[in-house]
Amino acid sequence: MTDTRLYVNGAWREGRERRGGRVVNPATGEEIGRVAHAGASDVRDAIDAAEAALPAWRRTSAARRGEVLGCAAAILAERKESAAVALTREQGKTLAESRAEMDRAIDTLAWHADRAARLAEPRAAGGGGAVVHPEPIGVVGAFTPWNYPAVIIARKLGAALAAGCTVVLKAAEETPAIAAHIVAALEEAELPAGVVNLVFGDPPAIAEQVLDASVVRALSFTGSTAVGKRLAERAARRLVRCVLELGGHAPVLVFADAGLDAAVASIAAYKFECAGQSCNAPSRIYVERPLYEPFVHALADVARALRVGDGMDARTDMGPMANARRVAAMERLTSDARARGATVVTGGGRPCAPGWFWSPTVLADVPDGAAVLAEEPFGPIVPVSPFDTADEAIALANATPYGLAAYVFTRSEAIAERATRELEAGSVGVNELRGVPPDVGIAGVKESGYGYEGGGAGVEEFVNLKVVRGTGLEDAAVGHRLSALG
Repeated sequence: MTDTRLYVNGAWREGRERRGGRVVNPATGEEIGRVAHAGASDVRDAIDAAEAALPAWRRTSAARRGEVLGCAAAILAERKESAAVALTREQGKTLAESRAEMDRAIDTLAWHADRAARLAEPRAAGGGGAVVHPEPIGVVGAFTPWNYPAVIIARKLGAALAAGCTVVLKAAEETPAIAAHIVAALEEAELPAGVVNLVFGDPPAIAEQVLDASVVRALSFTGSTAVGKRLAERAARRLVRCVLELGGHAPVLVFADAGLDAAVASIAAYKFECAGQSCNAPSRIYVERPLYEPFVHALADVARALRVGDGMDARTDMGPMANARRVAAMERLTSDARARGATVVTGGGRPCAPGWFWSPTVLADVPDGAAVLAEEPFGPIVPVSPFDTADEAIALANATPYGLAAYVFTRSEAIAERATRELEAGSVGVNELRGVPPDVGIAGVKESGYGYEGGGAGVEEFVNLKVVRGTGLEDAAVGHRLSALG
């Protein structure tokens, strides 16, 4: 890998203060590159560039904005393999997982490219000749994490650029190469200078500087609930609009009538993807008592059979955790559960070294009060507990401050309907667990955040919907729509 630089006002550069950090392969612990860190003057340059580029970009037709996104998607598709290799080396996930994530990122950019003109067009609303004009909100500060960097960057940039906004993107220092791949594709697609600016560095310092800048009108952040709350407080000082996708602690309810083999296979595949480092991954499993023992044994058998190792090895089923912090968290959560009486059915330790590995772990009979039931594990630990009634199951599922995703396995339409109605989550999967496609807007509830990402709802987070009233405006809107599509 090569070193990753900042991208400011259409040029790749080192930070003015010549600071940087190590990029480490989590499978080996070895340094594989360096990433430039932005100082305050670099961040100021990025904000100024985004401000200067905004008037021309917002005047650019939505159709042309879509062309740029579509071209970038095509360029990224041509470089999918090299980007996937870079993602595996710096994040740890298997090469198959990295290729799948690159496909999702490419599809996300392409979807926004195809819909840009349609989503930005004026439309009639209500009676009395009212017309709604979507207008770009302004400069957007986007902050992305290390677990799914490609698809999350594509989601944020796709929506903001389709809406006509300019962006200061602060990407994760652990996974800088994949951010550079996406920005380079946009650059080669002839995105004007200053429309997207890429920085790395001290997250709190950059966040404060971006949120305090008068030209920044929206914040899009994916990360922990604790950090999201602090950013929301800072944003509230200037009433900056926020889109916050925060932590989760996704429950799975498995009823006795569910198909055991199908439920176990679906849960295990989604849980251990990316070594469990996903906010949507199932992290608390509640199984109706008649199915409980068979379920625990079947899940443990699947977890025990997974091959843990370097993500570049085609034989690997699950790669390492992304950093040493996550391994320490797994050790703490497992020790706490064991001390409280839980049974470690399989896993519960580090299978190999060097690198930041943790064995797929199944915990049974996890008592109330165990930290792993209250705290998002964000790793390959699965606590499993029994329940006796649907009332109990739904109460257990809702007994955390989080509400990002939830899942239910049952053959009963009545139970499925009740669960989807009463589970407190932004999305509910019935008899399946999989990622959300780019045309669907998703949002958390409770302390999992607010604001939509994906689909038309995600684009509208970055526009002001100006209502214009007067005679004859509906016909004018139709004419404008045909011109924009045309």
